[in-house]
Amino acid sequence: MKKDKIDLVKSRITYETFKDMASDKELSKYEKIGFPNDYREKYEESIFNNINTILRLDREGIIFFDVGCGCSELPKLIIKNAIKNRQNLYMVDSEEMLVHLPNKDNMVKISGKFPDEINLPEYQNKVDAIVLYSVLQHIVLDMNPFYFIDEAVKLLNDGGRLLIGDIPNISKRNRFFASNTGLKFHQNFTKTNTNPKYEFNTLIEDKIDDSLVFAILSRYRNAGFETYLLEQPIDLPMRNRREDILIVKN
Repeated sequence: MKKDKIDLVKSRITYETFKDMASDKELSKYEKIGFPNDYREKYEESIFNNINTILRLDREGIIFFDVGCGCSELPKLIIKNAIKNRQNLYMVDSEEMLVHLPNKDNMVKISGKFPDEINLPEYQNKVDAIVLYSVLQHIVLDMNPFYFIDEAVKLLNDGGRLLIGDIPNISKRNRFFASNTGLKFHQNFTKTNTNPKYEFNTLIEDKIDDSLVFAILSRYRNAGFETYLLEQPIDLPMRNRREDILIVKN
């Protein structure tokens, strides 16, 4: 039953779906955030290290927002680091997700759907680091992604850094599986002699592709920010199909 429920929703997981999954006692902490255990269980420390490097989370006293934090081990690593560095940490997600995280003196839990249900004018131009990890692919199913990111960048302090991490880019996936390297990867992973499936010159609904990735880079450069498209480290599980975007306020 548990596997069937994950298969049912994995292609279209919205904010409301995540609320239901967070309350489902049959799902593991990784399945509650939309991943099979094998995709996250052994990798969350590496994921944290990637986030830490990009957002420079070794800084003391910064204001840090994790939007769509989920309830796996990753936010707990972020909490531990925030305590170590005496940071002001804000964890943003549904109440159903946040209840699975510990309560700490330096941490504020903000429940609700960002930005529709959360009004944060007091934090505009004050936040030093924001992470949206494995979030963008679900935002595009719920709302205009530019509206979401617009509201997030309004929070950034001068020099503030926003990481849109773990973006599943169907264009990147197609290029990879059309290559000899991708073919070998697929055959080694599946232990078969089959060819991976990929499509070009095709409209693939509900998927992020190069057009959205580069539109994000261009939009916020034109708004005065610096933007960067980053390769994911080799020790992350889906690095050949995913990438990160960094937005920095000048």
